[in-house]
Amino acid sequence: MTKADLRPVDAGDRERLLTWRNSPQVAAFMYSDHLIGREEHDRWFDGLAANSRRRDWIILLDDRPVGLTSLVDIDLIQGRGTIARYIAEESARGMGLGGFAEFKIADHAFGPLGLRKLWSEVLATNQAALASHLSSGFHQEALLRAHVVKQGQPVDVIGLGLLAEDWRGGRPSIRRRLLAKGFSEVALDRPL
Repeated sequence: MTKADLRPVDAGDRERLLTWRNSPQVAAFMYSDHLIGREEHDRWFDGLAANSRRRDWIILLDDRPVGLTSLVDIDLIQGRGTIARYIAEESARGMGLGGFAEFKIADHAFGPLGLRKLWSEVLATNQAALASHLSSGFHQEALLRAHVVKQGQPVDVIGLGLLAEDWRGGRPSIRRRLLAKGFSEVALDRPL
């Protein structure tokens, strides 16, 4: 059984998040390449609690922090938000934790938050994230050509969308797949 959960980001995560975000394995799939300094990170971290348009959770594996998932650009009037995540700890990659986190966020977004659409953007070079989103019911909606510059080279970005009605229709099979991977019913169905 895979013991996974999400918990809200708290003050004790400040250093962890800076270390994770600056790690080459995570930075390779972010829009920016620069090394994030203390001042820049502290400004971002200190602004999290006051930002009503975002929610951030630490992904846990066996009660150990291994990644971050976020719901940002929450627009309750338009009924949409943007989901993002990364698994920072290499030992936790390839276990389906990204799909688990996405499942939890989709349930929260389309349930208590009442959103009608989730959006995500993925570097075209990040095939693992693209496959994970597609297996969670997202559909490719956009190709943003040469949208970002990574290591001095333009890189395409793929835009993906998930509608609430598609989530409701696909959720049972996605849930079955996650159960088969070893995630518990309690962890999948417990509200955030």
